[in-house]
Amino acid sequence: MPNSRSRPRQGAGSGAGAAGRDELVSRSLQSAEHCLGAQDFGTAYAHYLLVLSLAPELKDDVKETFQYTLFRWAEELDALSRTQDLLGCYEQALELFPDDEVICNSMGEHLFRMGFRDEAAGYFRKAVKLNPDFSDAKENFYRVANWLVERWHFIMLNDTKRNTIYNAAIQKAVCLGSKSVLDIGAGTGILSMFAKKAGAHAVYACELSKTMYELACDVVAANKMEAGIKLLHMKSLDIEIPKHIPERVSLVVTETVDAGLFGEGIVESLIHAWEHLLLQPKAKGENGNCEKYGKVIPASAVIFGMAVECAEIRRHHRVCVKDVAGICLPTNVKFQSPACSSVDAEETIEPYTTEKMSRVPGGYLALTECFEIMTVDFNNLQELKSLATRKPDKISTPVIKEGVLDAVVVWFVLQLDEEHSLSTSPNEETCWEQAVYPVHDLADYWIKPGDQVMMEVSCQDCYLRIQGISVFNSEHEMDVGKSFTKNEDLLCVGNEAELCSALANLQTSKPDAAEQTCVLESTEIALLNNAPYHEGFKMAMRKVLSSLTPEKVGQATDTQCQRKGMSCGSGQSGSEQSVPEPFYVLDVSEGFSVLPVMAGTLGQVRPYSSVEKEQHRTALDLISDASHFPRETLEFWLRHVEDESAVLQRPKSDKLWSVIILDVIEPSGLIQQEIMEKAAISRCLLQSGGKIFPQYVLMFGLLVESQTLVEESAVQGTERTLGLNIAPFINQFQVPIRVFLDLSSLPCVPLSEPVELLRLDLMTPYLNTANREVKVRICKSGQVTAIPFWYHLYLDDEIRLDTSSEASHWKQAAVVLDNPIQVEMGDELVLNVQHHKSNVSITVKQ
Repeated sequence: MPNSRSRPRQGAGSGAGAAGRDELVSRSLQSAEHCLGAQDFGTAYAHYLLVLSLAPELKDDVKETFQYTLFRWAEELDALSRTQDLLGCYEQALELFPDDEVICNSMGEHLFRMGFRDEAAGYFRKAVKLNPDFSDAKENFYRVANWLVERWHFIMLNDTKRNTIYNAAIQKAVCLGSKSVLDIGAGTGILSMFAKKAGAHAVYACELSKTMYELACDVVAANKMEAGIKLLHMKSLDIEIPKHIPERVSLVVTETVDAGLFGEGIVESLIHAWEHLLLQPKAKGENGNCEKYGKVIPASAVIFGMAVECAEIRRHHRVCVKDVAGICLPTNVKFQSPACSSVDAEETIEPYTTEKMSRVPGGYLALTECFEIMTVDFNNLQELKSLATRKPDKISTPVIKEGVLDAVVVWFVLQLDEEHSLSTSPNEETCWEQAVYPVHDLADYWIKPGDQVMMEVSCQDCYLRIQGISVFNSEHEMDVGKSFTKNEDLLCVGNEAELCSALANLQTSKPDAAEQTCVLESTEIALLNNAPYHEGFKMAMRKVLSSLTPEKVGQATDTQCQRKGMSCGSGQSGSEQSVPEPFYVLDVSEGFSVLPVMAGTLGQVRPYSSVEKEQHRTALDLISDASHFPRETLEFWLRHVEDESAVLQRPKSDKLWSVIILDVIEPSGLIQQEIMEKAAISRCLLQSGGKIFPQYVLMFGLLVESQTLVEESAVQGTERTLGLNIAPFINQFQVPIRVFLDLSSLPCVPLSEPVELLRLDLMTPYLNTANREVKVRICKSGQVTAIPFWYHLYLDDEIRLDTSSEASHWKQAAVVLDNPIQVEMGDELVLNVQHHKSNVSITVKQ
C-alpha cells in the first residue's frame, strides 16, 4: 500500500477559522490512514474527499494514497454491483485530479467492463494524451479502438474507386435539382461533404455512434463545411420533422450496407425515410424539377451467389473428424457454427460470415456459375415493405464442376443511379468482403455436373437468409440434401467407420440421450479439426503423468477399474492402500475444449473443465460417454468457484494440480491478457513434477513490404478521399497492430528471414526479459512497412505447436510501422521488443 503521512501546512496568516480547518484536516488524515489500515476503504475515501476539499494544496502530497484508496473502494463497489456509486466516485476523483492519466485509465476500464465502449475510449484517449508513454492506457485504447472505429472505415476511405463513383452519383443528383440531402449513417461525413461540394443547399447527417459522430464533427469543421452540414447524433428512425430537420428532403444518401447487403438495417431505415423524411418519389414518365421529388442513392441492388468448394471455410464451419486424438465425437452431438444457427434461436445472429474470397488461404473452386438471388429497388416503398413478409424464394442452380459443397458465397451490385454502379464481387478490386453461407447438414457434400444445388432465399429479421441448401441428383432422382439422424436408415451413411460409430453410440448412450446441438465459434470448430494440436497435447500429458508415476500411467489397460479405486492386479480391492491417488488436471482454455476428456482417458486422472455454457457441458458429457469415460469423473470447474477470478485454485485444500492448461495466444494472434499473472498463480498450485502447458512460447517475426497492411491501418493522405481532409482525424484511431491475419495469403514481400523476437517462459520466469534488442539482416531490398509475427508453443522441449501452420486455428498479427523504412539487401535493422505484463510492442531502432 502506498504510504503517505502528509500533514497540512500552516498558513502564514491563519486565524481561528484557519486553525479549525487545519485541525479538521489533520484529524481527517489520521482517520483516513486508520481506515486504510483496517481496510475500510469506503470511509477512508470519504475522509480523503473532505481533506482535499478543505485543503486542495495537499493534492500532490496525498495523490498516490488517494489513488490507491479509490481503486480499492471501486473494486468493492464493483463486486457489490453499485454501479452508480462507483461512477460517482470516479467523477469526484476526476474533478479533483482532472489530468491524472492513471485515474482516467481506471475509469475507462470500469466503463469498458460495463459495456460502455464509446465512453471508455474517451477516457483511454485522454490518458494516452496526458502521458503518451503510459503503456496500460495505450494497450486499452488500441483494443477498444478496433470496436469504435472498425477497420473497414480505413479500407473504404482508401478505396478511390468507391469514393469517385459515389461522388459522381451524388453530384449528378444535386445538379439535377436534389438540393436538400440527408446522409443516413454518416460515418466520417464523406458523403455529406460530397453533397455540399456539389451545391446542395441543405445537408443533414445522422450518426448513431458517439465516437463516429464526434469524429465527423471534427472532419466537417476541418473542411470548413460546419455551416452547411447539420450533424445529428441519433438514429435516422428517431429523426422528427420539424424537431430535428425543418422539412422533408429530396435526396437520401447512404451506405448502410454490409457484406450481406441488409445487415446494417438499410431496409428498415429507408422504409422510415420514405414514410417520414423524404418527399414523394417521382412517378414513371413524370417530368418536373427533381427538388419536388424524393430519391435514394443507391437506387437499387442486385444480389448474386455462387456455390464453392473451400477447405478454409470448411474447417472453420464443419467438424470434419469423427475422433480427436482417440476421443470419439458421437453422432448425437451436432456441432454448428453461429452462421449455421437456426432463425428460431433466442438471439438474432447474422446467418453468414464474411471473407475476402480473393485472399482466402488455399483459394476456392467455383462449383456453379454465378446466379441471381434477388433484386431490390430502394426507391420503391411497397417493395421494401414486402421484403420481410414475402415467402422464401426457391432457387435452383446447376453444378458445373465436381467438388465438395462447402458454402454459398454472396455479393451484390449497388446501382447508385442509371449510370453509376459498384460491385462487391470477389473478382473486383474492392474494399468489400463477401458474405459466406456455410453449408451443413448434408448426408453427402460431394457434388458433380448434372446435380442441382437448391436453396430457399428470404429477408427475415432484416438479414438476407439462405436456408435449406440441398442437392438434387437427377441421375438417381433422389434428394441427398437432408440431414442424417440416427432415426433414419443407418446405411445412408455410406461409410463403414461412420456406421460403426453410430451403432456404438446407440449402444452406449443412455435411453434419454437425445441429439444435442452444440454451437461453437468458428475458431472452436477449427480447433476441433486441428489434429496436430490434440495429438501434441495427448503426448505431452501422457509424458508428464508417466513421469509422476511411471508404473501406473501408460501400463494401465482397464481405466474404468482404476477409476473405481481398485488396483487391478493387486487383489487388495478392499484395502485403503489399493486406492490410487488420482492426478488432477485443470484445463482453463478459452471456449470449448475436449482436452479434459482426453486427460481422463490417460489413467487415474480427475480432469476439470472450465467451459461455461451448459450446451458445451452437455456435449462434453456425451463425448465422455462415447469414449467409454464415465461422465461423473469429469468436473466442471466453474461450478466449484464463486467467480471466474478464482478459476486458478486448488481442487481440494490438500491437493495440487498435476497439469494446468492455459490459453496463451488469442485466436486473433495476440498474447492473452494477464497470462503471465495466471502463470505465476499456476506455478504455486502445481505438485512437484507437475507442468503448465505450454511450458514456454517463442515469438517469431519477419520484415515485410505490404501496401495492403498500410491501407488497412490508416487513411493515406487526401488523394484517396478526393481532396477532403479526413486522414488526420480518423488516423487518431489507427492501431499499430493488425490482427486476424493469414500470412499464407497476405499480399506482401518478405524482406528478411524469420527471427526469434521473444521468449515467454511460463514454468521458468527468470528466463524472461522485459526488453530485448534483435538484429535482423535484410535479404531483399524494399520498404519495410510491417512486422508480422506468430508463435511456437512448446508443450515440452520436443512437442511444439506452430500458430502459423496450415492446420492452426490461430491467426497471425502484424505491427504496422508509422513510416516505411527503405532498406537495401545486406542492411541490418535493430528491433526493440518490449514485454510489459501481457503486452508486447515492437519498434525499429533507427
